[in-house]
Amino acid sequence: MYISGDTIIKAATILTSALTILGIVWGIVLWVLKQNKNPKKIEDLQTQHNKDIKELKDELCVLSYAMLAALDGLMQLKCNGNVTKAHDRLEKHLNQQAHDQV
Repeated sequence: MYISGDTIIKAATILTSALTILGIVWGIVLWVLKQNKNPKKIEDLQTQHNKDIKELKDELCVLSYAMLAALDGLMQLKCNGNVTKAHDRLEKHLNQQAHDQV
């Protein structure tokens, strides 16, 4: 039985085409499976983000009260001018924030 070179080329072309199509289908299947895992990752990131934001807000609150105390001490030492302005502005801000007015 004689197989011509043209037959071999056609068979190789068909085989290559079939493997290429299977590779594309397999890639799509893997991509879909990966997409199904992403919502869980996004949910975990959102939970961690919310936790980080709360920690930052708590830390900023403590720092703000510490600044207010320092400004209060400077006012007791009779430092006026910008110290009084900063104290009043910070106190107003903290009061507004405490009542969700910011």
